[in-house]
Amino acid sequence: MTSLYSRICIALAMALSLAACSKGETDADIGVQDGILLTGNGVEPRTLDPQLNTGSPDGRIIAVLSEGLVTSDPIDPYGVLPGVAQSWEHDDEYRQWTFHLRPGAMWSDGSPLTAQDFLYSFRRILTPALGAELAELFYGIKGAEDFNKGKTDDFSTVGFSSPDPQTLVITADAPMPHLLNMLATYTFYPVQKAAVEANGKMTDRNNDWFEQGSYVGNGPFILDEWKTNQYISVKKNPNYWDAANVRLNGIRFFAIENQKSELNAYLSGQLHMTNTGSVPVERIASLRKSHPDELRTDHQPNANFYAFNTGRKAFSDKRVRKALSLALDRKLLTERVLLGGETPAGGLAPLGLPGYDAMPAPKADPAAARRLLAQAGYPGGKGFPKLDILINTLEKNRKLAEAIQAMWKKELGIDVGIYNQEWKVFLDTRKARDFDVTRSGWFGFYPGPGAYLTLMTTDSPNNDSGWSNPRYDALVAEALATGDTTKRMNLFHQAEAILIDEMPILPLYYGAQNTMVDTRVKNWGSDGAGNFKFVYLEE
Repeated sequence: MTSLYSRICIALAMALSLAACSKGETDADIGVQDGILLTGNGVEPRTLDPQLNTGSPDGRIIAVLSEGLVTSDPIDPYGVLPGVAQSWEHDDEYRQWTFHLRPGAMWSDGSPLTAQDFLYSFRRILTPALGAELAELFYGIKGAEDFNKGKTDDFSTVGFSSPDPQTLVITADAPMPHLLNMLATYTFYPVQKAAVEANGKMTDRNNDWFEQGSYVGNGPFILDEWKTNQYISVKKNPNYWDAANVRLNGIRFFAIENQKSELNAYLSGQLHMTNTGSVPVERIASLRKSHPDELRTDHQPNANFYAFNTGRKAFSDKRVRKALSLALDRKLLTERVLLGGETPAGGLAPLGLPGYDAMPAPKADPAAARRLLAQAGYPGGKGFPKLDILINTLEKNRKLAEAIQAMWKKELGIDVGIYNQEWKVFLDTRKARDFDVTRSGWFGFYPGPGAYLTLMTTDSPNNDSGWSNPRYDALVAEALATGDTTKRMNLFHQAEAILIDEMPILPLYYGAQNTMVDTRVKNWGSDGAGNFKFVYLEE
């Protein structure tokens, strides 16, 4: 740990102008004195462009640099608070929403932020040439899908309008009571036209407008320093509309990919927080005893699963996919391998969604699994091709993959390898569908089953499996279009039943994330409600 400790101390001295690490005084102590939060972030971000990002580690940083019409509540994981919009109203059917922007809202460079900036940003993410993976989140908005799919190039047909600089109107095709939760996520954050187009075309995916020296945002912090594979520092934005109530002077996000190293950095006083959910599984039990006030277990509505590449011969047969599922003892995986309070999963939509019953996890049935594999032409695993499980670098992912690898070997007689890649390469490999089986997870952008089940529709750019089922697509579309809550939930249940019968994904567990948080970190919420804007440090 000497090299890691030295690197962090040097980085702090350089970018934060903190005093040298003196005897008996840690980096975290100095950070508390200076109002600088030190947090692990796991990996080096792939991008800080809110409209091209698809990863949670990148999103944590983007969320302090930019802000949408609303922002997430620091206490309620399903709640929102005013952001750029100071107020809003909607019609009785939740189809038309009107947002009133703050007259004094500004970009970090001091220029005014108006409704036109949101129109530009929404047009950018929906323009087909940009290829934004999460553009589909806009599809409930009138005309958004047709524009994104190139059926029209007339943006005036999309349900966004601005009668004046401080008013933004959003019109949906169907009731969207969940719109506010969506607007709190980075996909809906504005980007500044001048900053984007000073560094390239609006639709250039390689536009580096978000790099140090070019970034212009509208959030509570501004980009200060970016040391590749080391850290990203942000400092308080004096032009933020609510700057007077932002109590941190800055935040430093460390790219410490190794969980053990990150935990050691925390325990030795170099961090105030570890990355969300990154505590090594083998340390959770002992930390609950030694640091009960610092180990935070958050039960979050996220789904964790493996995706099968249905374009590969072995996985084109649903009997093989179902056999691999039935061979797994999910209860053993959560209680003996993951150890963090996770719950066995039976479907894609997780536990805790209001008004929706999650699919129960199937019990392990090795005998049925062997029968299905034999019916598919691989009795006792004979003739089954050598395949790999693709994971991103994280000790938890490897331990889980090794346990699954062992179960498949024991119960089905098949050999499966494990292929590890660092975060950015992993995302590109998964996007290119260059894998056999890949680790995946999804945290919905609003608390409803539609935020998860749309992931597996045929046209979804995040459907890494390549699976397609017209009936499933039709049920999801019908559910999204109805204003009848009971009917909507029933349609989603029918769709998810098809998904589980076809098994293009292998549900594993619903999330619980264990994080170390210094007791001097105040106002960090639970169960996914954290918002750095509201955090402060206090002895």
